[in-house]
Amino acid sequence: MPVWLQTAALLCASNVFMTYAWYGHLKTLGDRPWIVAALLSWGVALFEYLLMVPANRIGYTVLSLGQLKIMQEVIGLGVFMLFSVFVMQQTLKLDYLWAGLCLLGATYFIFRA
Repeated sequence: MPVWLQTAALLCASNVFMTYAWYGHLKTLGDRPWIVAALLSWGVALFEYLLMVPANRIGYTVLSLGQLKIMQEVIGLGVFMLFSVFVMQQTLKLDYLWAGLCLLGATYFIFRA
């Protein structure tokens, strides 16, 4: 499997945990004190780091630091959009499209030779 694909797959999985750690508590722990949500989110974030650190180490063998960051941002926005719609029942707005197009431009500039 190509290094960029291994990196992307690990970052996708990492972002699922990250997005849940950052925003999932708003739906599932809204009636609990913030400290409970913070501690449980830290526990979820551990799994994010267990995937993100190897993803970055693998990716850095062929990608630049900037390329890794842009890949993370693109994947992060994609995961966040899906999370917003399917978990948090938010409506998908055109703003996500505009943000995605901005990231597409950033991706072009970072990955061009």
